[in-house]
Amino acid sequence: MMSDPACKLSNNKVMHTISIGEHKALCIDNFLDQPTQLIDYARHSQYDPYPGYQSKKGYPGVRAPAPQNYSYNLTTYIEPILKRVFNVGAGKDIRKSLCAMSLLTMAEDSLSPIQSTPHFDSSEPNHLAAILYLSGAEHGGTAFYRHCSTGIERITKQNVDGYLDRYYEELNTTALPTPTYRFDSNSQYTKIGYIEGVYNRLVVYPGGLIHNPYIKNSELSISTSPQNGRLTVNTFFDF
Repeated sequence: MMSDPACKLSNNKVMHTISIGEHKALCIDNFLDQPTQLIDYARHSQYDPYPGYQSKKGYPGVRAPAPQNYSYNLTTYIEPILKRVFNVGAGKDIRKSLCAMSLLTMAEDSLSPIQSTPHFDSSEPNHLAAILYLSGAEHGGTAFYRHCSTGIERITKQNVDGYLDRYYEELNTTALPTPTYRFDSNSQYTKIGYIEGVYNRLVVYPGGLIHNPYIKNSELSISTSPQNGRLTVNTFFDF
């Protein structure tokens, strides 16, 4: 294993927000000063399947712990920005859970129906997901959706039960979704937003937003190689 890279943040970061239906996401381009350091670290890391991989109920790929320096620098820098952009109370403390380098590895035609429909991460109001893209835009990005029959874009504690009831009802009574990493609109979901997975771009969005990886070319992106596949660093924050 390589030593922990510095993971210094760039002095040339470019920050902007993107509208996702009635909500928003934060984008920070040119996030790391030397992203190749993190890619080199990823190349020498040991990966394990995500929970639920074998049962096809979880993220269809593998993960390895991100360097501690990355986790620390990200969290220290991003906390005041997240509070401002996402209207989190100033007195709330940030809590980080997962911080992992991730690769999509499951063949597209092997995806289960659950993995072939959009999902959400949490119904907690201040749960935020952060993705650092370490591969280029040719691998796609992240897409966001509105559930057609309920009109829901973001899952909350108030609507989660009703949404899940309707989701499973549709899953059990309509034609099974085609296994795919490139999910556009259909009778169940309308795609309302898309963020390109630009190299060295950090994206942060509420974990309750209904979303999914959007892969332009699965033959290119599905790989166990950090150099060739869709390499991201996925982090979850709560306040």
